[in-house]
This record gives sequence, structure tokens and C-alpha cells, in this order.
Amino acid sequence: MKFQCYASGSTGNLYTASNDSTTIMIECGITYNKINNLLDYTLHSVDSCLVSHYHQDHCKAYKEIAKAGIDVYMSEETKEALGATGHRIHTITPKIQFRVKDFTILPFETEHVEGSLGFVIKCELTKEKLLFITDSFYCRYKFKNLTQLAVECNYSEELLKQNITDGITDKARLKSIQRSHFSLEHIKDFLLANDLTKVTQIYLLHLSSSNANANFIKEEVQKATGKEIIIC
Repeated sequence: MKFQCYASGSTGNLYTASNDSTTIMIECGITYNKINNLLDYTLHSVDSCLVSHYHQDHCKAYKEIAKAGIDVYMSEETKEALGATGHRIHTITPKIQFRVKDFTILPFETEHVEGSLGFVIKCELTKEKLLFITDSFYCRYKFKNLTQLAVECNYSEELLKQNITDGITDKARLKSIQRSHFSLEHIKDFLLANDLTKVTQIYLLHLSSSNANANFIKEEVQKATGKEIIIC
């Protein structure tokens, strides 16, 4: 299974998980034209799109994606918040898995907004298993037999607090950030609480432009896990 990051962060998110015969888009939080361009005009090969929640940087192009004939999967809460309609819009329920060609997808609750989801994507041919979590300050679950992880690491507590002291980050945003996004400190705890034996790569997503130092975060997570770390 190949995981690829095309856009990550508060300005928009777009990822894919694929093998030779199945391609799943994860998030569609940039314009449809940009998605088409980034995917080298191969949208016809995309089998489905997973949307984690209703914030625009994760779902901006869902209408155009559906109009292009691609099934879009989201929670009932996300569907209601967006007012999404049409036969290409499918609601999914946490802890009830579904199949898209070679891939089995298990959605689960994350801690961000009502109805936000993470996904475990398993390739039934190779038994590879990808964990995807974005925009969540905590994960209540542990996972086994993962081979790849794509998880948010939005900020480090030390840099966030320093930026507040220096007036770079508004103090009023502190609780909002801490209650909606994974910190470096929490992501290290989460990773070490899970079985990483089979993991080959860990992709770190959605880094803050001001409250995260990519090199420092990469070094810290690599040191903690001993795995290959890729910053998106």
C-alpha cells in the first residue's frame, strides 16, 4: 500500500492510499481544480473519498468530487453540517467497517468536532494496515498490526507557550489548540502505547506553520520510535 501526501495543514488537506488496483482519496480540502492538477488529471482512477470532518480544509471540494462520480464517505454529523446530498454521498458509522475494492476501512471516533473520524485502512491482498488520524487532541483506541501511520502532530507545547509569551500566538487560542489538535508530546505517548513492530513509516501531518518546528519534531519522534519519519 502506498500513502501519499499532496497537501497538509490549515490551508487544505489531500492524501491518497493506493495499490495497483484501488485508490482512496483521504480528505478533499483544497479546490477541485488543484486536486485534479496534483493528481495529474487521474481522478478517473480514484475509487472513493473519505472525509474526516466538516471543516473546509478537509472537505472543500466534496461536491465536485461527488459530481465527478466518486463516492464520498462521511459521518452522519458531517453530512448534516454540510447539508450534503446526492447518491454519491454515503454515511458511515464508527466501528462499522466497509469495503472499497481491495481495501477494508474501519472508521473510529476522534476528538475534534462532533462526528469527526479517523480511519484504519487495510489492504486485503497484502494485509498492510494504515492508520490515519488528523485534527484530534487524543485517541482513545490502541491498534495492532499497523504497517504505516499517518497522524497529526500539530504543535509542540514548548514552542506554543513560547509563542504565546512572545505575542506570536494569541493566548485566547491556547485552550482551543490544546483541545482540538495532537501535540508532539501527546503523539509520542500515543505512538509508544501502540504496537509498532510491523510499522515501516510514520507520516506526520498538519504541522502548524508557527507552533511547530519540523526538524525538531521529526528528530523527537524518530528518537522515540526508531522508525522512518516523514513530514508532510
